[in-house]
Amino acid sequence: MRVRQLTAAAAALLLAAGLGGCSDDSGPAHTPAPVPVPADPTATTGDVGPADRAAVRDGGTLRWAVDGVPATLNVYQGTANADSALLAHALYPSLFRPDEHGRLVPDPDYLAGAESTPPGPGPQVVTYRLNPNAVWNDGTPVSAADLDAQRTALSGLDPAYGGARAVGYDAIDSVTQGADPSEVRVTFRRPYADWRSLFGPLYPAAETATPAAFGRPLTGGGPSAGPYTVARYDAEDGTVSVVRSPLWWGDPPKADRIDFLAAPPEQRLDALDQDRLDIAPLTAAVDRAVPVPAADATAAAAASASPSVAPPPAAAPEAAALALHRAESLPGVTVHRAAAASLTQLTLNAARGPLTDPLVRRALTRAVDRQRIADAALTPLGLPAAPLGSHLLAGDQEGYRDNSGAAGPGDPGRLLDEAGWKRPGGGGTRTKGGKPLSLSMLVPAGSATAKRTADALTAGLADAGIAVQQVPAPADSFVGEHLAAGDYDLALLTWPAGPSPAIEQRPAYAKPRPDPDGVPEPGGNFGRSGTEEIDRLFERAATESDQAARLDLLQQADVRIWELGHSVPLYQRPELVGVRTGVLGAGAYGFGWPRFQDVGWSEPDTGQD
Repeated sequence: MRVRQLTAAAAALLLAAGLGGCSDDSGPAHTPAPVPVPADPTATTGDVGPADRAAVRDGGTLRWAVDGVPATLNVYQGTANADSALLAHALYPSLFRPDEHGRLVPDPDYLAGAESTPPGPGPQVVTYRLNPNAVWNDGTPVSAADLDAQRTALSGLDPAYGGARAVGYDAIDSVTQGADPSEVRVTFRRPYADWRSLFGPLYPAAETATPAAFGRPLTGGGPSAGPYTVARYDAEDGTVSVVRSPLWWGDPPKADRIDFLAAPPEQRLDALDQDRLDIAPLTAAVDRAVPVPAADATAAAAASASPSVAPPPAAAPEAAALALHRAESLPGVTVHRAAAASLTQLTLNAARGPLTDPLVRRALTRAVDRQRIADAALTPLGLPAAPLGSHLLAGDQEGYRDNSGAAGPGDPGRLLDEAGWKRPGGGGTRTKGGKPLSLSMLVPAGSATAKRTADALTAGLADAGIAVQQVPAPADSFVGEHLAAGDYDLALLTWPAGPSPAIEQRPAYAKPRPDPDGVPEPGGNFGRSGTEEIDRLFERAATESDQAARLDLLQQADVRIWELGHSVPLYQRPELVGVRTGVLGAGAYGFGWPRFQDVGWSEPDTGQD
């Protein structure tokens, strides 16, 4: 799971992961409950090697690349990252897990069933039936005490916990044992439609029951309840090793051991080529590839078993293309591709310059050629060039609908003319009062995908008479010095696709409220535009238990966001993963995450023992 709060700090992480930053995404833990609307059948929903347990041999070791040994395995702590989430899925329960379309389904290893009381005058009560065989690896059963301690830690009622509060726990009034130790009753103080997204991952009460316990870095020393348990946690050596848990009650894990090895993205192609890794996220390795001098490239090609052509010094997009070619050419490695559960968009700053005029924002929204941009961003990576039409749902997510028509038909030039921005002589940059219609666009520095996106946007907006100056900014200053400060006109951002849009994405579109000095405070809404109606639609969707009705409210909110000219959805972030031949059950997971007990080797003589 990724803890997703739309704050400046979280935005910086999402920005980095979303447009080719330093951390490849391991997939979300929270996804929306099922809704009775089919997903886009053309969308990419993941690319994972066959996971038939019967085809996976028993034994062997898998070597899995991570950015580094995480500071904690508690994904709710402020120091957690995507690697924390990846390991947590192997070690801790999640009562529900997402399928490839983002639908939350019970994980039978932990949950025999769950149901919520229907809407009515009484409080909402969710009854969970835990798998009676589920135990922590110290033999203690998973129980109501664990759910209650986690609710206390994450509710925000006690600031001493000081963690990254997960959305939804503040809606819980009480957690009690039901008719027997396997039954847990969770009573809500207000209706909460996304209750399936809670308690995933679930941590033992020993790690969450007190602020002191919750504040400790979780590095595998306490109880866990997954198919694997931690055998080694060595930050200095860059290794986390997990082995089969002797108390695991579900399908036996296939691999004896999984070594999670620190391998910076720029080193992963070499590590795969030299048979030092078996599974390696490659999105950042490709997207942030640096130009290689011709002499160095010639020497590297001569020393490598992979076919290669010595390139001249290249710009970032060309370097990325060469890195992808190398990845695809590595012997015994397959590159898996998918559209990740993240939405890339162009955000418009409604509080500065020409974009304070709604007519200009709507015109710019119409002028963005989303298909052209998707072609530029995704086609070079071998992914379908599928533009997004929703601010809130991904194309492979259940309930997706393209609402881009709400931006309005017709020529954006007519709106710009109406707003007073005229095109001299019918061509060139538009002007008003002698000033050109010139906008800055904040672009993540060093990302080839972002650069291709920005170039396509710049060219397309120039066709409409809007001049754009690209402003590359590194991740460490992107949010604090630019987004939060309002120092930009346009910005390329990536947000997570759900899993609970009514709750988790609302801050990105909530109407800015005045601070004590009367100055509008945008919070997580970097576009700085919003309406009371949009806020009400999100509020109603957050408490609507009927899935079809909740989806309809979200669609209405998305339409209003389009009409407001807040931002323009562009495409889902690309996800690339290199997997060694013979490894089954691994790849680009999209909305899902690994079922670690099913991942392993297909042949007796393959792998590292």
